Amino acid sequence: MASRAIFGRNVLRGFGATQVDFAIQRQFQLTEKLRLNFRSEFFNIFNHPNFGFSNNNLTSPLFGRLTQTLASRLGSGGPNGGFNPLYQIGGLRSIQLALKLQF
Repeated sequence: MASRAIFGRNVLRGFGATQVDFAIQRQFQLTEKLRLNFRSEFFNIFNHPNFGFSNNNLTSPLFGRLTQTLASRLGSGGPNGGFNPLYQIGGLRSIQLALKLQF
């Protein structure tokens, strides 16, 4: 009788996800009726790497290895759905700037 390795449920676990996002906003009163709003948003400000799930195919030479970041692993943002990896949790550091003129 050949021996088989049978794993129980939740034996292979991935790493936790850690991400710090930060936003700051400033409003400038140019005239009585004219305002300028500036906003900057920083996503994954410390550029902490978040890895996806390990390869769980027992026959693969990459079994148990981490080959993708969490953002890439969660979806590609294509026609099948999902966000672009830039906007997923665990993505690269990204900065967004906005300028709005109100009158």
